[in-house]
Amino acid sequence: MAPIEPKRVALALSGGGRTLKNLVSQESRRSYRIAGVISSREDCTGVDIAHELGLPVFVGTFGKNAGPDLRSELAQWLRDEEIDWIALGGFLKPFPSIPGFENRVINIHPALLPQYGGKGMYGMHVHRAVHGNRDVVTGATIHFVNEHYDEGSIIAQIRVPIEGLADPEAIAAKVFSSECRLYPEVLDRLCRGSLPLADGTIFTMEA
Repeated sequence: MAPIEPKRVALALSGGGRTLKNLVSQESRRSYRIAGVISSREDCTGVDIAHELGLPVFVGTFGKNAGPDLRSELAQWLRDEEIDWIALGGFLKPFPSIPGFENRVINIHPALLPQYGGKGMYGMHVHRAVHGNRDVVTGATIHFVNEHYDEGSIIAQIRVPIEGLADPEAIAAKVFSSECRLYPEVLDRLCRGSLPLADGTIFTMEA
């Protein structure tokens, strides 16, 4: 039997590119390949990393200032690069719906949704809220993207115990370490067709 051709994934980012580096580092043993990068900013480290890796890059003005042609230009770029899936990793703008990509755009959020989700809840804002509420468990969630921040159907979660961690920075480091396990595994399973689970159950991992 011939090996299954890996699915081509575009990673959408707005910042440093840590998730990009993590996904690329694990792709050789997975059913995906990072085949391009979408960015809401030209001047970010993630774009620099993409260029270093020789990946094609689409940069657009997303969000409320998006131009009328953005959606069609992005759709054409996705076709040109033969992209199968879009994965958001630190993408801070609303992502437009693209015809043909229904249930093929996912995001990772650094908390156990529906807790600590919604507009303005990203990155350290989440971890400071978790620390301020003295939670003993947090985690990360992978979900489908829709028109509302962090409200798409949940695909997978990882639970991260944080009791005794001194500050939001320590929480952030432990959660990101767990994201580095969760995202490649879930993206691999999505590309192989074994996620989402047929009965709607959330796939879970333990840190």
